[in-house]
Amino acid sequence: MIKLRSKRFSRSNSKLGGGGIGADKGCGGGDGGGGEIKWELRPGGMLVQKRESEGEGLITVRVSTVAQWRDIAIQATSTFGELKRMLSLITSLEPREQRLLFKGREREDCEYLHMVGVRDKDKVLLLEDPAIKERKKLLGQAIGTPYRTISV
Repeated sequence: MIKLRSKRFSRSNSKLGGGGIGADKGCGGGDGGGGEIKWELRPGGMLVQKRESEGEGLITVRVSTVAQWRDIAIQATSTFGELKRMLSLITSLEPREQRLLFKGREREDCEYLHMVGVRDKDKVLLLEDPAIKERKKLLGQAIGTPYRTISV
């Protein structure tokens, strides 16, 4: 038997005798154990082979407000709505009060981070929705704060 340096040119034990180029280990990859291929369905509807790595898809997103910034660790396959829910735990803003901008455009809650192009250490801008901010301000003025006791 001749041993060649490249795995690509190894002989195959198939009955068809299709040895030679491309006959290494079949479609199962380079594990050689005849293991089962695991598949996953991506949000866009594409069926792809599942990756076997630790911390799969975990990215760090730098969320910047006017005054400060925070690093948030989140799955790359998460939506902007899920990111808003995580930010509501850190900030005092409810998810409906938040506006997230990435690459100069406001993103919808149903958009996926990886589909839009958010990668590790990318920056997302967090703004408070001006309509809700104004509504809060008007509501606070209309109700007022009780500072005197009225007795009848």
